[in-house]
Amino acid sequence: MDIKELFTKGFGYPPEVVASAPGRVNLIGEHIDYSEGFVLPFAIDAVTKCAIAKRDDGKIRIISAQKKNQIIENNLESIAAKEGSAWSRYIYGVIWAMEIDSGLDIYIDGKVPLGAGLSSSAALECSLATALNHLFHLEKTLPELARLTQWAENEYVGVPCGIMDQSISLMARAGYGLLLDCQDLSTRHIKIDFASNSLRLLIIDTQAHHALTDGGYAKRRESCEEVAKIFSIASLRQLSMESLLAHKTKLSDIQFKRAHHGVSEMLRVLDAVKALEAEDFEALGQLLNQSHNSLRDDFEVSCPELDIAVDTALSSGALGARMVGGGFGGSAIALINESDAGAISLAIEKAFAQSGFKAPRFFDSLPSDGAKVIS
Repeated sequence: MDIKELFTKGFGYPPEVVASAPGRVNLIGEHIDYSEGFVLPFAIDAVTKCAIAKRDDGKIRIISAQKKNQIIENNLESIAAKEGSAWSRYIYGVIWAMEIDSGLDIYIDGKVPLGAGLSSSAALECSLATALNHLFHLEKTLPELARLTQWAENEYVGVPCGIMDQSISLMARAGYGLLLDCQDLSTRHIKIDFASNSLRLLIIDTQAHHALTDGGYAKRRESCEEVAKIFSIASLRQLSMESLLAHKTKLSDIQFKRAHHGVSEMLRVLDAVKALEAEDFEALGQLLNQSHNSLRDDFEVSCPELDIAVDTALSSGALGARMVGGGFGGSAIALINESDAGAISLAIEKAFAQSGFKAPRFFDSLPSDGAKVIS
């Protein structure tokens, strides 16, 4: 049953608009979008679909295929007061940020794995924003929608995320990564073609719970902002490695480590673009390894499951591997030879079992298109 039929079954009449938006994998550039850095994500083929229709009574009714099709009901007044709980706040936040003044019936069908660090939240936000933009003829540009959905997550949900996840979910192009300048949202599409080189990007969902609302993410961002204030700059984007090292004594050990990750990661992103354009996949693999080491040691957002996934992939022949997403759980990626996929997956499964961890899940995805109106 497709989402139109599901909406009709749940609400008793057909939807007016159906839209979809994808999750993402960030090839490289972690925890630097909120420091106005460069990032290089691509959209995966797992998407969230959203079907909506207007109501004339101010009520907001939501059904999720992943929540046993139970109707959650609210109203515009409660949303304006920022009331709501759990996952529905992502929906209310978008309605609030886009200043929608009509009641709505909303049906959600999300296929992006939850808690895997693949940005299921941005897929939800962007699918709804795309549908609302079309239904109400708002004519918002993609960068404007990215800003609005980020604002919804920051101010309504309370997650101080950067702009990357929403931008790639909205702006992605099949076959390409998106080099995104988080300072001004300018973009350049970078060709990613692992398959023609007999390579694969293996995505490893560690199934270690990933959540960004427990304060760890916010503390990392606060540290980066503290460093920027100490150097009297707008963000770490304006801080060179030479200046950071020369003035290390201005910072606490923690502040230095956080800043060292941010500054070095921005440089790695630009080097990764060069490696991709030159099809130098060994160099790209080394950059992925450096990124993971920096996230583990300087930013301290890895966890045992992620480290085992990365270390086992590398010891089994991967060209490079790293954790992805906000950290504290979620997924890792490994750039591997196509012929090694089975052996590397099996080795990671075995390592998880020996450590007493829940069995990981594996999948891969070619770079896919961004959000769109389906009907």
